[in-house]
Amino acid sequence: MTTLQIPPLATPRLLDYLHRRRGEMQTLLETLVQVETPSTVPTAQAPMLTLLAQELRRRRFRVRSLSGRHTGGHLFAIAPRPPQQPAQLLIGHCDTVWPVGTLAHMPLTVSQGKLYGPGSYDMKAGLVILLFALDAVQALGGDWPIAPAVVINSDEEIGSGESTRLIRRLAQVCDRAFIFEPSLGPQGHLKTARKGVGRFTVTVFGQAAHAGLDPDKGASAILELSHVIQQLFALNDPDRGITVNVGTIDGGLLPNVIAPKSRAVVDVRVLHQADVPTLEAAIHGLQPITPGTRLEITGRIGRPPMEATPRNQHLWQLAQTAAADLGLALDQETAGGGSDGNTTSLYTATLDGLGAVGDGAHAPGEFVYLDSLIERAALTAKLLVAEPLNPKT
Repeated sequence: MTTLQIPPLATPRLLDYLHRRRGEMQTLLETLVQVETPSTVPTAQAPMLTLLAQELRRRRFRVRSLSGRHTGGHLFAIAPRPPQQPAQLLIGHCDTVWPVGTLAHMPLTVSQGKLYGPGSYDMKAGLVILLFALDAVQALGGDWPIAPAVVINSDEEIGSGESTRLIRRLAQVCDRAFIFEPSLGPQGHLKTARKGVGRFTVTVFGQAAHAGLDPDKGASAILELSHVIQQLFALNDPDRGITVNVGTIDGGLLPNVIAPKSRAVVDVRVLHQADVPTLEAAIHGLQPITPGTRLEITGRIGRPPMEATPRNQHLWQLAQTAAADLGLALDQETAGGGSDGNTTSLYTATLDGLGAVGDGAHAPGEFVYLDSLIERAALTAKLLVAEPLNPKT
């Protein structure tokens, strides 16, 4: 990798430009927040994707709308570039966890420098930062040493099942990837590592019988599930960054019937890729101990860990340099949740958490500090004009 260098993009002019456009940034964020886009309602994504496609075309990007089979679809856009020019990947998502109708009881409000509203922090503000960082580079005459390629997907909150293939393919040919998920904590820390995420379902099959007349003829799936749950929780290893949580259980027919079936849904988080095969094998290798019962286990760790690799740390050092030039204090953290950065990190240098500073992701009271839009757009602009990390890319 080359020595870290950031070509001149004069800080006073950059900040002045973005301060002058603060009102436009807020207006666009308000527009995005007021378009409700739950992941589970594909048709809700169309107005948002149309709006974002228009914004990218205004910035002279070539835009392709990619239809989804089970999702609302995705956008891929790239700046015009000469042949063989390397590319850098900018990723955001337009879906949220909030159902249609949330605005009725959790309306968009602005108070004391904060903008509140569903999806504002996670991560519609990140999309605003991405777009205005592109504006800043273009307006101030900055060149693209690496052409920006933008992916906006509509299924990130439900695991990026459809969009991962596209993201993986692009990450393999891009010099680096920037992820516009919200930052971490009130100081706006960047995310240089994330836990991998998995989901498993354990179904126990037993034998129904009358609980009073013929209890010995039954085999309780609920009893067996209680043993399974204890084995699952025993897999937790805080020192290794492994968390296993049985989040939901169900089963049984009636109080006077030996339960013939029960089920548990399990969330798994893992910090190191080296632990993934062992952990998956341990879960799939569970065996019943209650006579007459059997287990059916499905699932996997679908999002691999984003580890603090040398190339990720190299990109983090670049961000530190850019932040210092802007007079910003910046630190790095490990996040417990996953993102599309987990995927890109397998193939290229990745920096996550470039979105806004705020709080309340997936929670009532979600908000963004409006002034952070300027700082994060300035930081992103600095990163976008940096020379390639790997000249061979």
